[in-house]
Amino acid sequence: MSQTSMTSEPLLEARNVRKSFFKGGKQELLVLQDINFRLFEGEIVALLGKSGSGKSTLLRILAGLIQPSQGTVYYRGNPIYGPARGISMVFQTFALLPWLTVLQNVELGLEALGIDRDERRERALKAIDTIGLDGFETAYPKELSGGMRQRVGFARALVVNPDILLMDEPFSALDVLTADNLKSDLLDLWQTKKTGLHGILFVTHNIEEAVLLADRIIVFNSNPGCIRGELKITLPHPRSDLDPRFRNQIDRVYTLMTTPQTRMETPIGTLETHQPIDLGYRLPEANIAEITGLLETLNAPENQGKMDLPDVADILNLDIDELFPLTELLEILHFAKVSKGDITITDAGKAFAEADILERKKIFLEHLKKYVPLARYIYDQLTRHPRHRALEENFLSLLEDYLTEKEASRVLETVIEWGRYAELFAYDYNAGVLSLENPN
Repeated sequence: MSQTSMTSEPLLEARNVRKSFFKGGKQELLVLQDINFRLFEGEIVALLGKSGSGKSTLLRILAGLIQPSQGTVYYRGNPIYGPARGISMVFQTFALLPWLTVLQNVELGLEALGIDRDERRERALKAIDTIGLDGFETAYPKELSGGMRQRVGFARALVVNPDILLMDEPFSALDVLTADNLKSDLLDLWQTKKTGLHGILFVTHNIEEAVLLADRIIVFNSNPGCIRGELKITLPHPRSDLDPRFRNQIDRVYTLMTTPQTRMETPIGTLETHQPIDLGYRLPEANIAEITGLLETLNAPENQGKMDLPDVADILNLDIDELFPLTELLEILHFAKVSKGDITITDAGKAFAEADILERKKIFLEHLKKYVPLARYIYDQLTRHPRHRALEENFLSLLEDYLTEKEASRVLETVIEWGRYAELFAYDYNAGVLSLENPN
């Protein structure tokens, strides 16, 4: 639980924050929209959402590293327009200077603040000791394991005696055991008040990690990034994933993340349909093997066509960046329905799961043309062309009117994979040419 109860005055606050970037100097790409957020004294807050939802961008805005396009960030009631003393950040990558020792890397922030050499050394040694790296002061980053290098990152953030610690997926680059140890040590430092921290805010796409650490979870939506809701976690520390109460909190998070905002008030039992998508939709990345595997799992006799998403994630060993794109695609194709933390197979999904290879291709072809506008558009263009051929760069150029260059390329590659499986069209990789499989 949090160290202290929340006060009326937040430590850190974002008011009406919006962030957009420009593609090619002309087209605006909206990343964050209408963000209103508060971090109160004595609490750990998790920003939870899929990769690409804008969480890391928001964290950098809160740290003063980048400026919002609109809105204002306040630290203890004062607006900030650049890096603020009192706010430190731990990044996903270790970001250590390889030619400096552990001690020298930790001293960097103090040197930037103009702290004299003796005090720098004393405070750096204390931070190194606190974070569990005593004895490695003279080691270079190449001598350290990933976990030890991330501990250096924590020491470097803590040595400036911050008021607030911001963390951008600080455990994602570590193996499970190392990450668990570092989380436990961080909680110990927080609860025993061995640092001067008054608040912690961290970004994650790991639901279990959020429930394990946070007093409050802020759930993010994508395209553009916005806050869809929050959950308070009142379980005492230490928390165990074997505790039924812990699993209940996991279910609450999945329910919030999979109940569309336009349907939050829909009575239980009311039929819900997936909203149609447009040509420039940021299609999820999921392959045919994953689609087939999940539908077969849902259709297995023991599951009777319906499963809790946490169970799906556990059985198929998927994190939310793998699970949610897959379930989103199943909804787009009308093969499954996701609601309130559950996924239910549709009649079409059941037919696909029970069909042989050739029949599956036919079913997938029908649903791809019907429900994915980009696939249908490509097919129509190839049908109209006298030679039933077109350069992929033509479709890529079209997508770049809606998406970033990187996302446009990913989306087109994904649709090409689906189209080839369904034999909707063929693709020559070397020539970059799409064509009809069997032109009439």
